[in-house]
Amino acid sequence: MPTKRGFRWGSRVSKMAAAKRKRGGAEARPRKRARGAPNGTGLPAKPSPQGAEREEHSIPAPVSKGKWKNKERVLIFSSRGINFRTRHLMHDLRTLMPHSKADTKMDRKDQLFVINEICEIKNCNKCIYFEAKKKQDLYMWLSNSPQGPSAKFLVQNIHTLAELKMTGNCLRGSRPLLSFDPVFDQEPHYALLKELFIQIFSTPQYHPKSQPFVDHVFTFSITDNRIWFRNYQIMEEDASLVEIGPRFVLNLIKIFQGSFGGPTLYENPHYQSPNMHRRITRLAVAAKFREKHQVKDLQKLRKKEEKTIIPEDPTETVFDTPAEEKPLEIELVKPVLKVNLKKKKKLFQRQRKRQKKNSRVGV
Repeated sequence: MPTKRGFRWGSRVSKMAAAKRKRGGAEARPRKRARGAPNGTGLPAKPSPQGAEREEHSIPAPVSKGKWKNKERVLIFSSRGINFRTRHLMHDLRTLMPHSKADTKMDRKDQLFVINEICEIKNCNKCIYFEAKKKQDLYMWLSNSPQGPSAKFLVQNIHTLAELKMTGNCLRGSRPLLSFDPVFDQEPHYALLKELFIQIFSTPQYHPKSQPFVDHVFTFSITDNRIWFRNYQIMEEDASLVEIGPRFVLNLIKIFQGSFGGPTLYENPHYQSPNMHRRITRLAVAAKFREKHQVKDLQKLRKKEEKTIIPEDPTETVFDTPAEEKPLEIELVKPVLKVNLKKKKKLFQRQRKRQKKNSRVGV
């Protein structure tokens, strides 16, 4: 059984708790205000009388105070069967584009129209889709989902950020400048692609994941009927350009009216498929090999052919003068042998040596 002292102590604690509840009422405890922030009465907050009190931390305001209006979102993903280089290129594009989203690889058996539904689920209105074929050919789709238009490119000469190791660098999430070749304003299909590139690659202003700085530039130049993509850093000192990467070349195939299909708006007459290019290369090598063998066969046939005998010309000896005939002399005496000069010289040297020895002995 508890003692009377225990009962008294418990009743005293309960009375103190009830008194606190009465003083505070049902209202919640007021939150801490930031230092210097206005209070509920509209008057500035009173400075703390004691300097030793702990300072309250305030959250800094964002750097860009504008409103995010352009809600462009780009879905970047690929099909199955891509190689490591394509995977690194996708990662680099996602790093450079803070308004992009990722998704899992799509099965190659699925139709391309399924991508429009994926974009709708991901709340994206633009799409960059990498399609791999034969584990060596890479195609890129740029699409405005779901209305269109869309363009299909063959991607060539891929060099990623990790592979290039360039000296340029830029802030992650910064907004890029877009630089286009003057040819983009001369041809109608290039003007359409220019607008598509602007809507996909430009980072929307005041995007939550972006930084309000412009320190790099995307360049789209046209050479040899292909679009060359480069990424450069803008130096602060003299506004010179230093390449960052990645870099790749886009060979336009077709432009479609719809998203991932529909009527064809433009078809590139200069485009040559990778299969045709490989076939032409093989035929050229085979023709060169065949030509070498034909030359060898001709050389063998020439060696086997008999030499043609030219008939004698009767007029060939017309101007030949006959030589004078010498009389024949028969020698009855044996000819004297000729003395070899080398042997004669050796005999003379021996005689001289003997004479010298004799003269020394006589002395």
